[in-house]
Amino acid sequence: MPLSHPRRSALSEQVIAALRNQIASGEWPVGSRIPTEPELVEQLGVARNTVREAVRALAHNGLLDIRQGSGTYVLATSELAGVMYRRFADADPRHIAELRSTLESAAARLAAVRRTGKDLVQLDAMLARREEAWNTGDAEAFVTADAAFHLAVVAASHNDVMAAMYADLGAVLRDWLRADVGEALTPESHMDHTRLVDAIRAGDADAAEAEAGSYPFLCRPDRFSPPAGG
Repeated sequence: MPLSHPRRSALSEQVIAALRNQIASGEWPVGSRIPTEPELVEQLGVARNTVREAVRALAHNGLLDIRQGSGTYVLATSELAGVMYRRFADADPRHIAELRSTLESAAARLAAVRRTGKDLVQLDAMLARREEAWNTGDAEAFVTADAAFHLAVVAASHNDVMAAMYADLGAVLRDWLRADVGEALTPESHMDHTRLVDAIRAGDADAAEAEAGSYPFLCRPDRFSPPAGG
């Protein structure tokens, strides 16, 4: 549906809002490539310069990543997520792994106590999608599917604050996993999350916490050098 054509500054804000809504609604998932500039021009019914200005504004805010020669990709779902990415993108990988372990183990413990039937259906679906992505051999597809699985675990905790924080850290955590997995999927980097889902289904909080907390350091421990003085 083409947008109306008020003065340019207001129109630009409309386009920014329209693109932001596509991201926030999940229509354009994190990690996906958004439509090309000509496609957006046609969809929105506005000038190329207006689309370009809106895309650059969202890139500046950390929601989009403009990659020359490749396209523009969704980096985060909100401005806060973009801020978190800029703040922690260069953090020590060990610290990111420790944060991920802490958040996911706490969320898994809560999920084992609070999960609903709907949560279990979602976890089963995300686990199956994760395995399907692994079987394709596509590392990027696996990173996306793995991130979606862990987000479902956190969502099953029914702690809205924890879920929002985890989602806002999503781009940072995906970068960590992307670097940890590497460019090619190898047997030693595969982690079976079936026991985690089984523990949540059984309501075994201790087992769920232990399973979730054991994953982040197991893929490529060679990435982590001992801390100074260690």
